Amino acid sequence: MSAAPLLRLHGLAKRYGDQPVFSQVDLTLERGDFVALAGESGVGKSTLLNCIAGLDLPDAGEVWLDGVALARQTEPERAKLRRERLGFVFQAFHVLPHLNVADNVGLPLLLQGRPDAARVAEMLSAVGLAAMAQRMPSQLSGGQLQRVAIARALVHRPPLILADEPTGNLDPATAGLILDLLQQQVRAQGAACLLVTHSRSAADRADRTLLLTAQGMVDGSR
Repeated sequence: MSAAPLLRLHGLAKRYGDQPVFSQVDLTLERGDFVALAGESGVGKSTLLNCIAGLDLPDAGEVWLDGVALARQTEPERAKLRRERLGFVFQAFHVLPHLNVADNVGLPLLLQGRPDAARVAEMLSAVGLAAMAQRMPSQLSGGQLQRVAIARALVHRPPLILADEPTGNLDPATAGLILDLLQQQVRAQGAACLLVTHSRSAADRADRTLLLTAQGMVDGSR
């Protein structure tokens, strides 16, 4: 296991055309960290997650994932890192419409060449969808699609979990279950989680809360 921090951001900046989004973002996550990220709408929280995942590249600064500088990798190398090292819960779900629930959840394992039906069943049970394994995404509600996305992000036991508003479409009881699951994954697997949320109750479950501003990251604790 690398002695480097699991995630390190230094001087990260992003703009769209002449419009700056954020700048001077510094962050370090160690294994076992569960960190909430808050900030006003439009400040670039989802963009920051995309930069961390190597789906987008910053205009300045660097992202290191387990000691690997993402900007110095080719796109195939970044894709391999994402498959093996990241679990990403997208705000828009990105569930594949032509695959049933079980196949959507099992996709990360399949892409790694290690399909595991028992692990898929375990994750579906953990998010309360055990009875819906064969359903198609078009047959699910928004909250159920959210849970499919969460199960898919966790199924391969990634060391870094990026969760973009993972409880936004869930009722309070189910949101609590999902936050329990995220925390369990962090503690049991020695992973780290960066949780983007507008929910105070969700942020209160984190070890600490950070606030993303146009000028960088600040302590968001009350």
